[in-house]
Amino acid sequence: MKYGLVDSKYSTRLVNLTKSLEINSHMKISIEISLYPLAEEKFKTEIWSFIKRLRLVEGLDVVTNGMSTQVFGDYDLATSHVMAEIKHVHQTLNAAVFVCKFIGGDRSVVEAES
Repeated sequence: MKYGLVDSKYSTRLVNLTKSLEINSHMKISIEISLYPLAEEKFKTEIWSFIKRLRLVEGLDVVTNGMSTQVFGDYDLATSHVMAEIKHVHQTLNAAVFVCKFIGGDRSVVEAES
């Protein structure tokens, strides 16, 4: 597989993973992720590939800024896809560091100041 491209076998696994999840609860999660590929010449390509694959997942909201990426959605759907993508990056790159925060609930809307 070339960097930045998702092969059909990998895409099929993600689709099957999504279909196999039983979403019988409405528990939500917010995940903040920072990816640091180590010693990679095309680090921006690797980061954007990771983000684009998460954006392909129906039911997840993926927001990106200059410091991190936030993923919001159903608990099981979000955690399973984020972990699958982290594993994919570790299998693809020689070394990468992830800094993640997992927060129960949907934190996508900023609370008004009291």
